[in-house]
Amino acid sequence: MRIYKTRSIAADACKNGRISMNGVQLKPSRTFKVGDVFNVRKGPITYTYRVLQLTENRLGAKLVPEYMRDETSPQQLEILELARMAGNGGRDRGTGRPTKKDRREIEVFMSDNYLDEIDDWNDEMME
Repeated sequence: MRIYKTRSIAADACKNGRISMNGVQLKPSRTFKVGDVFNVRKGPITYTYRVLQLTENRLGAKLVPEYMRDETSPQQLEILELARMAGNGGRDRGTGRPTKKDRREIEVFMSDNYLDEIDDWNDEMME
């Protein structure tokens, strides 16, 4: 149902325990019934899907909502959004890798004594 790009990737996900139903890991040969709810662990979150209809053939992307509904909890989607924001690192998309100067500024910012340096700078400006 287009959760994974290929059947072999989906089978590997089953074998590695990333797909479960009611807390039980599923095998690639598992057949579903209408109304089954299953979980798919991809990256930092666990997606939840409900089977609405069954089909024998591969579907176009536009037809998937007729056969399967995404019931992923808002908390899991929030984790995904946080992971996206953390992965961005504050740089604009397409700006390339950080320069040496950028890297040094990032290291200073991430250091433990960064706040001390700002306090020292503020004190100097106030004098």
